[in-house]
Amino acid sequence: MAFNGTWKVDRSDNYVKFMEQMGVNVVKRKLAEHDNLKITIEQTGDRFQIKESSTFRTKEFDFTLGVLFDYSLADGTDVSGTWEMEGDVLKGKFTRKDNGKVLTTTRALVGGELVQSYNYEGVDAKRIFKKQ
Repeated sequence: MAFNGTWKVDRSDNYVKFMEQMGVNVVKRKLAEHDNLKITIEQTGDRFQIKESSTFRTKEFDFTLGVLFDYSLADGTDVSGTWEMEGDVLKGKFTRKDNGKVLTTTRALVGGELVQSYNYEGVDAKRIFKKQ
């Protein structure tokens, strides 16, 4: 339950390059750089309730560890995948519905910050969040 709480994005590493690799157009990339994303996480056992709120949208969804679910990324890309817990790290593996390519992501607590890491087609990025 260590992930529980509200987390606000503080900084990013290589996020623009990652979005470019994902095929996000330049206008959406520029907007996403300043999205002021907040993620609220509530974990109960294997079930997670998530609320994402940014300058552009608010989305609420839930998932259960190991159970396949569908999700739409902020740019409108539809994916299907699962989250698994490996030790203290949440690991997600998602397949894009438009081209079948795989996006992987992890969430881990590092030094009191939530670090969300991404990999798509060989490009890595991170978004680091501070607890509110």
